[in-house]
Amino acid sequence: MSNFGQILKEVGEFGWFQKQLLVALCIPCMFSAFDVIGQVFIGMSFPHHCNTDWILERGPNLTGEEQRNLTLPVNKDGKYESCKMFRPVDLDLETTEAYGLNDTIGCIAGWDYEVPRGGSSILTEFNLVCDGSGLIEASQSIFMTGCLIGALSYGAISDRFGRRFAILLSLSLVTLFGVATAFSPNVYVYMVLKFFSGTSSIVIVMNASVMAVEWTDSSKAAFCTGAIVLFFSVGLMVLSGVAYLIPNWRILQLVLFCPLLLVLGLNYWFLPESARWLVTHDRKEEAKKELQKAARVNRRMVTDDQMDKLHMESRPERRNMLDIFQIPYLRKRTFIMAYDWFAVSLLYYGLSLNVGSFGLNIYLTQFIFGLVEVPANLCGLALTQLFGRKICEAGFLFFGGAACLAVLAVPNDLPEVKTTIAVLGKFASTAAFSTAYVYAAELYPTVLRHSGMGINSMCARVGGILAPLIRLLEVYHYTIPMLIYGIIPIAAGGFTLLLPETLNADLQDTTEVK
Repeated sequence: MSNFGQILKEVGEFGWFQKQLLVALCIPCMFSAFDVIGQVFIGMSFPHHCNTDWILERGPNLTGEEQRNLTLPVNKDGKYESCKMFRPVDLDLETTEAYGLNDTIGCIAGWDYEVPRGGSSILTEFNLVCDGSGLIEASQSIFMTGCLIGALSYGAISDRFGRRFAILLSLSLVTLFGVATAFSPNVYVYMVLKFFSGTSSIVIVMNASVMAVEWTDSSKAAFCTGAIVLFFSVGLMVLSGVAYLIPNWRILQLVLFCPLLLVLGLNYWFLPESARWLVTHDRKEEAKKELQKAARVNRRMVTDDQMDKLHMESRPERRNMLDIFQIPYLRKRTFIMAYDWFAVSLLYYGLSLNVGSFGLNIYLTQFIFGLVEVPANLCGLALTQLFGRKICEAGFLFFGGAACLAVLAVPNDLPEVKTTIAVLGKFASTAAFSTAYVYAAELYPTVLRHSGMGINSMCARVGGILAPLIRLLEVYHYTIPMLIYGIIPIAAGGFTLLLPETLNADLQDTTEVK
């Protein structure tokens, strides 16, 4: 047992102090879900067609349907074209009705949208339709690019400046850019703000899980990480309800992120620094103060002699992210775990995009997607405590990948069976994600823990970017996307079996292997 682990037992491994800390770390994770998935509602698509008010100069008493019949062509399905209109002509209404119009052009006077009363999105406000429709996907890709940079940056920031600093910095930036996004004058400013928001929002869960793991006993690490990840799923459900009640995207953005100001203020006054991190950086006096504070809250007595033991065994060790690849056993763990995170992310987003419609509106569908993740996270937590991290992570990856392959074996005339198997695969991918957070945090020593988590999170973001692009391969054969979604996680499950088990093992503080 490490020296720090002995003192933590005296302070209290999961007392009232740790429970308060866990609550403080869980709540911000809901806002991470708001930022990542909120784009679904912020960029919501609505039926639209070209503005053809020019015809009203000839016939001001035309009904809406009559106007559309005269000025809009129809597609092969018998519906009005969204991006084409008949070229305006300098003829009276009677002549136009008698002979009709044939020459089509693009929308030259803007678009009309079928939007609910008071509703709007960046699509309707910035006219991101027709030739500009690709800007919606571009904004999402730019957001994910920010997530990539954030995943790497916050690992180094946290290991260098502390866990508390990293958490407060990420919350501050998400608050700033989340609120500022509501005032975007055009789509280009919106994309820039989403990029900077992405650098901090996705890492909130990672930052919180590292802090929780370092303040608790190893037997509670899975529970703490599972609870933190679970609140991301809760955020998905809350998001669907808030978005349903507030259809205006600017007001929705403000309502989602303004409360984060209160959360940030409370965390600034309450959030402690990781005592384990302080010890590894030779700041033992500060570590003793944090431990004494925790002991008081836990109503435990820790003598000065016990605290002085921190001086005996701890040695400052300065490390940076490059050391992960220079130390053989860490290099092996990183390559395997990074591939795991990539595969889990690919599986999660791949199944989410292919699970198909439940025949419900977007708000209820989003609520169901969030609801499915709750039992998945709880199941992952329970099984990792019973059977260990390694076998559970490998099992979830195997099961999720097998579900993708099984979908291909089901005939197309059995959509209910296909959907059921796909949902089970999504269940497994969610459980694999929560397990990966626990497992990765336990595989790295304290001096490099957040850097290692940052590398893994970066690989997960790559998987998230590639998942929708892989769907484009179905033009060559419809089975290719699901084969990729299935084979990559199964291979990752096999590699996972090469990692060491960390269930109930003491956290490693330095890079030395004892």
